[in-house]
Amino acid sequence: MKVLVAGGAGYIGSVTTEMLCDKGHEVVVFDSLERGFQAAVDPRAKFMQGDLRYKEDIKSALLAERPDAVIHFAAYIEVGESMKEPMPFFENNVGGSMNLMNAMVESGCKKLIFSSTCATYGTPERMPMDETLPQLPESVYGESKYLCEHIFKWGEEIHGIECVFLRYFNACGATEKYGEAHNPESHLIPLVLQVAQGKRDKIFIFGDDYETRDGTCVRDYIHIKDLAQAHILALKPGVRGGFNLGNGDGYTVKEVIEVCRKVTGHPIPAELEPRRAGDCSALVADSTKAKTELGWNPQFADLKTIVQSAWNWHQAHPDGYTEST
Repeated sequence: MKVLVAGGAGYIGSVTTEMLCDKGHEVVVFDSLERGFQAAVDPRAKFMQGDLRYKEDIKSALLAERPDAVIHFAAYIEVGESMKEPMPFFENNVGGSMNLMNAMVESGCKKLIFSSTCATYGTPERMPMDETLPQLPESVYGESKYLCEHIFKWGEEIHGIECVFLRYFNACGATEKYGEAHNPESHLIPLVLQVAQGKRDKIFIFGDDYETRDGTCVRDYIHIKDLAQAHILALKPGVRGGFNLGNGDGYTVKEVIEVCRKVTGHPIPAELEPRRAGDCSALVADSTKAKTELGWNPQFADLKTIVQSAWNWHQAHPDGYTEST
């Protein structure tokens, strides 16, 4: 297939592009490079610089390339940032998605894979989390993704565009070539590894009085290659609707830090801080639907394997995506 990957210069987009190319698909990466890196774009893919906020950018790209499908990663992703500066999230995430849908209608593209999030559910009423849970987002980021899903559902209803919503839990890990290089970084595993790299003195643990096995928050970590594989499987004709993506096994913050210590051989000092507002005690996926309907079978569920892949990448790319890489 010919696939346009919006946001393909970002973390998940870069790995998905790599794996699409590995499978022989023709890939066009569309990215503004505001938060992505051109060095993260697989050289086998065609790169087009453009911004979804400018409707002519994406319209001209789709009309020129006429892809069979679009995989949409282009978004602001930081929950904390969204609660301080909400309007850019609506402008970029929601406004950009409206422009994309309009461009897909005009170009005749009939398949969309959307990078959504478990944050659309808010605090779940039961665990593990399946797709029948009500979507009650509790952050601007989660709300922006929820609104996008609704926009795309109407695009499907009225224009016949087949839409898939992949609701991630915690993406992590790396391939040999591509890894996580957010600036600033806010995800736990790369933050812990920055201590081992000497970039931070210690890692902070926000609260140890949750109702979990060691008092710290539990999260479901999913290897980036498994996540990318789900997007490729979702390209199949007839696949539509929402799918939760996680391993179904949660790890506490303390367990993640301990695995990072074992992988890196570094003591990684940790310091306890008060709870952060809005942190749920546990978020763990039920991915039965993805396994049944997509044929998705995660290959890298073990936390040590995930951390080792991330550590290998950070050692090979100590400054992320620089001119030298």
